[in-house]
Amino acid sequence: MTLSPWPTAPTKGPDGVGVARAGGVLTLTLDRPTDQNRLTRDVLVSLQSIADRLRDDGEIQAVVMTGSGSEFFSMGILNPAVRAGYTKDQILELVRLANRLYDAIEGLPQIVIVAINGIARAGAAELSLACDIRLAASHATWALPEALWGGFPGAGGPVRLPAIVGRARALELICTGREIDAPEMERLGLVLSVYPGGRLLAEAQGLAARIAASGPIATRGAKRIMNVRTAGGFAAARALSDALRHELEFSSDVDEGMAAHREGRAPKFTGR
Repeated sequence: MTLSPWPTAPTKGPDGVGVARAGGVLTLTLDRPTDQNRLTRDVLVSLQSIADRLRDDGEIQAVVMTGSGSEFFSMGILNPAVRAGYTKDQILELVRLANRLYDAIEGLPQIVIVAINGIARAGAAELSLACDIRLAASHATWALPEALWGGFPGAGGPVRLPAIVGRARALELICTGREIDAPEMERLGLVLSVYPGGRLLAEAQGLAARIAASGPIATRGAKRIMNVRTAGGFAAARALSDALRHELEFSSDVDEGMAAHREGRAPKFTGR
């Protein structure tokens, strides 16, 4: 089947995902400025469709992902206010959808660079972990705040973060929900480099172009080898995460966390 070409001029779909191609580089932009670039179900489905297409694309060699504007990369998928509009089964379905997408992004043959142009929170922070290379704007921040709401990151955070920053630091970040700034991101190795906000996208696209100019057998082969190296342990961790997530969603603690956030008080967790 012949696929229609990727657009060379930035094109924004109705779901809020911008797409533009320059040579062997595809740039994807989370473009929902009135909604903090949130990863809605439609956005996740659109990104999954793009990932499915990229899997068999021999011309695109590198992908850049970023957010529109300068305030948010993305606020993520769910927060206490957003969660109130979903049933628990719908929440579980969203988390499963995100996991399938993030696994697909991590498994792409192309090198995926994320340019964190602002706040990256919760499910968006987890999305960044599924990318191969992370770059950040100097004003960007990053956090996995779910524990503050009585939950844990369900879209790969506890699976991927320890391999990047180490087990102890991953536990500290996940279990406190602490937000870190760009200099700390770079110090921890969470991002490769930090740039002024106005230069970030150009730097990311420049790196992507240099990768795309290299031999595709080499770049794709290197990524494939690295992915195979970590695949065994990842599968078991993913299965446990999915099982525990179901238990979490139907716990009293997660309901208490949401209620406390709405009421502006400290939660009283019971571990049940």
